[in-house]
Amino acid sequence: MEIPIEINDKAPEFTSLDQNGEKVSLKNYKGKWVVLYFYPRADTPGCTIQACGFRDSFRKLEQTGAVVLGVSPDQPKAQKKFEEKYDLPFTLVADADKTICNAYGVIQEKNMYGKKVMGVARTTFIIGPEGNIRHIFHKVKPEGHADEVIEYLKEAQKSAA
Repeated sequence: MEIPIEINDKAPEFTSLDQNGEKVSLKNYKGKWVVLYFYPRADTPGCTIQACGFRDSFRKLEQTGAVVLGVSPDQPKAQKKFEEKYDLPFTLVADADKTICNAYGVIQEKNMYGKKVMGVARTTFIIGPEGNIRHIFHKVKPEGHADEVIEYLKEAQKSAA
């Protein structure tokens, strides 16, 4: 059983492939705010709404200095199609073996059409510049989520100043 991640914990390090088949590691973003969001599957309705929300708010996110990383248990090829179809301006991390999902404890029991299944719970972690978890959004609703994240980042950065 995974130990749940809590606020102030060190963010679990990971290295995987992005949508272009390039290596991406969390440690590459040290010193930056990171919006690490987990979604169940590329190009499904809720995941598309969520990704397009981040896309449409990308300028505002950039103004906070934050980096957006989307993680799902897809292959890089599926991530690439998703990125191109919706013109997503941020990195999508492929986690086909669910190593990252498990490290962050987002594989949870879900109810799919009355059946209990294990899957990725839509969750967003805000990682501070020092590499610690600053905030966790559980059971994320895709609509308006990017705005919640931007509000949180603005507040967190104000109090850190």
